[in-house]
Amino acid sequence: MTEAAEARPHHRHLEHARAQVIELLSRQAVERELVSRSENRKQDVVAQLVERQHRAALEQRLAHFHPADIAFVLESLPPDARAAAWGLVRPERRGAVLLEASDTVRRSVVLGMGPDEISAVVRTLDSDDIADLVGSLPEELRQAVVERLDRDDQDEVRSVLSFPEGSVGAMMDLDFVAVRNDASLEAVLRLLRRRKQLPPHTNQIFVVDRNNTLLGLLPMSRLLLEEPEQRVAAVMSADPVFFYTDDAARDAVDAFEKYDLISAPVVNLHRQVVGRLTVDAVVDEINERAQAESLRQVGLSEEDEDLFAPVVPSARRRWMWLAINLTTAFVASRVIGLFEQTIAGLVALATLMPIVASIGGNTGNQTVALVIRGLALKQLGPAQLGRILMRELKINVINGAAWGLALGLVTLLLYHDIALSAVIAAALLLNLLVAALVGVVAPVALDRFGRDPAMGSSIILTATTDSMGFFIFLGLAAVFLV
Repeated sequence: MTEAAEARPHHRHLEHARAQVIELLSRQAVERELVSRSENRKQDVVAQLVERQHRAALEQRLAHFHPADIAFVLESLPPDARAAAWGLVRPERRGAVLLEASDTVRRSVVLGMGPDEISAVVRTLDSDDIADLVGSLPEELRQAVVERLDRDDQDEVRSVLSFPEGSVGAMMDLDFVAVRNDASLEAVLRLLRRRKQLPPHTNQIFVVDRNNTLLGLLPMSRLLLEEPEQRVAAVMSADPVFFYTDDAARDAVDAFEKYDLISAPVVNLHRQVVGRLTVDAVVDEINERAQAESLRQVGLSEEDEDLFAPVVPSARRRWMWLAINLTTAFVASRVIGLFEQTIAGLVALATLMPIVASIGGNTGNQTVALVIRGLALKQLGPAQLGRILMRELKINVINGAAWGLALGLVTLLLYHDIALSAVIAAALLLNLLVAALVGVVAPVALDRFGRDPAMGSSIILTATTDSMGFFIFLGLAAVFLV
């Protein structure tokens, strides 16, 4: 039996347990509302006893959950039930739960707490994790929480918070193991034994000189397999992959993917080791980036991750997207309006023209996705842009000719008009060429002007393929059919 098959029963059990917690919380909320409406004291006493039983059952159930699963439960609940569930989480586990929750849900939970309560929650965490949590708080509350931390934690948290968001410094872990290059492997092993516990994802030890300057890396495999009398300098890797604190997080993610890294040192401008970057932080960054881009592509922001966010602010955040779409739709309608007489003379045009626009939009989205990926990976220089444009145009010529012919044959079978069939086949081919052109040019232009290609490209593409699709099809019909 494979590991995936063995994990399925546990996964199903976990989903069932989550459902039970959510059901108990919902039932508790209903009973609390009934008690508030009741005037019978005996019923009140019974209801209070039942609520206590539910509370005890919930506490016991949550106590056996992994912090990530508790975070999932919090994200699945409306605000009132979320607050009730948060109150049942043991204080010593709250920091780990907050780390697993989405930024929006985490913020909604933390803003309901005072500085003393927040500092008590985060005190159990590492300094970099504390910085991650308090970094999303308002400035005044952030300072109040940091001032209540221990002196060592304060310095380290302020150090991490000093790096801009999206930099390697803001992602790095401050807990790492470093040894001198003139030490023996036996001395390094003794050092590790005295630590009792290694930082997570420690697959290599950083080798430094007296000034803490990075010299190389000592893989754990060499430490264990080489002779104990060997010096670190003799067995270390002298060409390490490392990052500066001000490097972009996106570049670090690409490097981890390219070189299959588990951890890597982070250095300052003097190449002194100040922290490390680990694969779990990189995976978190990849997930956050993917979720943010998927939301931006449809005009949503990170605040919309919370399914139970307030209605009015959520509606306001969508106004700009709706306004742009309404404008582009109006432009497309005006293009159709130019050919009202043509459509009136041949009603079949009204049923066929959405096909041309739809296929153009779908094809263009494929090109946009490839170009955005190329921009993210920095694979598109001026020469590459010309090549990818010609490649996409050639692909769409082939697809436009093949599927235009297929659509023309279907049109001929339906309407028995060979001229109409030729017009729609030509319109489909031309609109696919437009889609390829816009699919390449739009994200590149937005990127050059400092805009987010993931958000703006789809709007430009849809507006262009719709308007041009209608214009090309109806224009050809006006020339050759009417």
